[in-house]
Amino acid sequence: MEKNKLRKVGLTALEWLKQHPEIKQHKESSLYEQLFASQQWQQAQTIGMIRSLPLELSTQPIFERAMQEGKQVAVPRTFKGGKMHFYQVFPETVYDTSAFGVEEPPLTAAEITATAIDLLIVPGIVFNRAGYRIGFGGGFYDRYLEHFSGHACSLVFSEQLHEQWQPEAFDQPIEQLFIQ
Repeated sequence: MEKNKLRKVGLTALEWLKQHPEIKQHKESSLYEQLFASQQWQQAQTIGMIRSLPLELSTQPIFERAMQEGKQVAVPRTFKGGKMHFYQVFPETVYDTSAFGVEEPPLTAAEITATAIDLLIVPGIVFNRAGYRIGFGGGFYDRYLEHFSGHACSLVFSEQLHEQWQPEAFDQPIEQLFIQ
């Protein structure tokens, strides 16, 4: 199946979960437990992660746990030309909203380099068990992961798993998938 069709299938599955909050919350809780128990999380000092959209797995509990544990959190901001940079955020950070409705850190925030991020939590719409993902189609994470040397993981609802597609040469696999 081609990526655009799979992206629609994945978005439909995420929309279904959004409309069934008790199921979504149960799955999220299990995914958080898996993440927090992982060696990557426990050893990480700096976590890179998005501010989630309502359709996605909520990253707010991850942010709160990172803050409680004294970890540094970096959130991405996208730029023209397919560039993405991460910036340090705090509980009191006031975010800008992108044209896509995504909360991004202000340009006044301190930039966090890729080498400083220990664990990158990568979002996606569709995944396969080999760690390849289909996102919203901008290629930001594939370009970022090309030069990223830290640990990368994704928290995946089982509804997002699809094996019937072929990754392209530029697709970058995710090292660790937590699946529920």
